[in-house]
Amino acid sequence: MKAIAEPAAATFASLRSSMAELRAGLPLSREMAIALLRLDDGLLPELLRTAIVLKDRFKPHCITYSRKVFIPLTTLCRDYCGYCTFRRDPGQSGAHTMSPEEVLAVARAGEKLGCTEALFSLGDKPELLFPEMRQRLRELGYSSTLQYLEAICELVLRETGLLPHANPGLMSAQWLKRLAAYSPSLGLMLESTSETLLHPGAAHDNAPDKVPAKRLQVLEHAGKLGIPFTTGLLIGIGETAEDRVDTLLAIRELHSRYGHIQEVIVQNFRVKPGIPMHNWPEPSHRDMLRTVAVARLLLGNINIQAPPNLTAPGYESLLDAGINDWGGVSPLTPDFINPEAPWPHLQDLARRTRAKGYDLRQRLPVYPEFIPAAVAGGSALLRSKLAALADDDGYAGRAA
Repeated sequence: MKAIAEPAAATFASLRSSMAELRAGLPLSREMAIALLRLDDGLLPELLRTAIVLKDRFKPHCITYSRKVFIPLTTLCRDYCGYCTFRRDPGQSGAHTMSPEEVLAVARAGEKLGCTEALFSLGDKPELLFPEMRQRLRELGYSSTLQYLEAICELVLRETGLLPHANPGLMSAQWLKRLAAYSPSLGLMLESTSETLLHPGAAHDNAPDKVPAKRLQVLEHAGKLGIPFTTGLLIGIGETAEDRVDTLLAIRELHSRYGHIQEVIVQNFRVKPGIPMHNWPEPSHRDMLRTVAVARLLLGNINIQAPPNLTAPGYESLLDAGINDWGGVSPLTPDFINPEAPWPHLQDLARRTRAKGYDLRQRLPVYPEFIPAAVAGGSALLRSKLAALADDDGYAGRAA
């Protein structure tokens, strides 16, 4: 079947014809996807209508979310990304590596609030750069950050009713397999396939773990192992429309080979004081809607989420662009990556979701359709916890 390849629609009539062809199943070409990202604001509603049709064809009626606690296992990181306020150097204010006792205290508090996910975010292999981290790991009884993470995931899984979801940065195939024994899903944001972001002064300058080829290799290793995997793109950090489309296409190509991408996040850059990119312009709201809609058109039947706290106020408009999931939302812990952006209250999330015609349903950190893959690669402990937490449809067995 020939893909739509004409440039951006110059009139409503021509755009409407193109969107009708997409709704009928004609694939979206790279050229047309790029053109849609540059679409005039006046023509945006027609693009959004098409994205909604495809989303509702994929997963009608409900929008999902994961009730989580956000656990910043260590804020030390060897990457210096231009947009990051999470990372710290040793001795810097906020630099901290959590103890097992601190982790369990947060996890147990979250469990009392109905959380089923422990989201672990941490710096990428800080022990390779900082002797202070090597010393801290020795004190804890471990030789690497990944080894400590593995033990903590097992601890949380064994001692609480939460399921780990780990985002530790680059991982070898061996480490992916080891972590998947205790985490039903793993994650690594691709962010962008653009090599220009590595140039001096760009967003990924002095960030050795943000080389696109290295991150794509992790996604491929996860695919070969059949591990349910979350990835996504970060928009507004200096990439072009072409870069955004190429990032989505790279994710789609890997999923077409392995079927393991459980979720794609479309995340928008937010300005924060004290970061190198503090004067950088944020992507506009309409730019975000265009990108989410194009992601839906390109990715089809893949779960797509966008963080509601980064599009506030009015975050419910993201539902108009074709997302089917809100991602992790915490009733307890802040978003340590974006501390300036509080999570919406869960009651407000449910109310705004219902106002758009959908029910809000709580899922586990692994999507229902990926539970069999998580079971296949998981330990006996993980299998038993999944069986206990999932309802008959594979969602969280607690009311949202």
